Amino acid sequence: MNNNTPHLVVISAPSGTGKTTLVRALLASNSNMVASVSYTTRTKRANELDGEDYNFVTNDVFESMIANGDLLEYAKVFGNHYGTPKKDVNEQLSSGHNVILEIDWQGAIQVKQKVADCLLLFILPPSKNELMSRLQKRGTDSNEQIKMRFDEALNDIKQFEHFDRVFVNQDINVTVNEILAYIEKPNLNKTRLPEDVLSIIKGFQ
Repeated sequence: MNNNTPHLVVISAPSGTGKTTLVRALLASNSNMVASVSYTTRTKRANELDGEDYNFVTNDVFESMIANGDLLEYAKVFGNHYGTPKKDVNEQLSSGHNVILEIDWQGAIQVKQKVADCLLLFILPPSKNELMSRLQKRGTDSNEQIKMRFDEALNDIKQFEHFDRVFVNQDINVTVNEILAYIEKPNLNKTRLPEDVLSIIKGFQ
């Protein structure tokens, strides 16, 4: 893979891992990096902007996008549909930008099947206790929703083997630098995970 070639970078992580904050930090630190804005049928939250955080659409619109082949990937998460617009991604890559997709593991696998040289990055929280703490601090979910997201996160973490590289998001600045270094010189040969990463994964089992 030529380092001058724009990369399609797929970042997946369980809820509460801090991936949205991480992606924003990556974009702020690299002018040649853009984020693809996903489409979703989820209700817009008060702090979100349509067209910036997500493109919010109805179920009918989303289903027509699927039927027309407009989506690079799509998945249903917590009862809502999410999908990546194929045309936008292709245009951004053609203009020479590295493109970040912030999507779940189901979508990541779909993208890898269609774009073999994309980079699949999986982000882990430092521990099970830290994950629960972050979910509670978000302040956007009920106790029942927090429990559902926590249980779903435990399942998500089992999918790490599908990814090219696993990062632990303990310190956001460190994680950003590690990801940027990997994108600069990606290694798609699967290597054994470091013992500290394996230990964190085992802690969720």
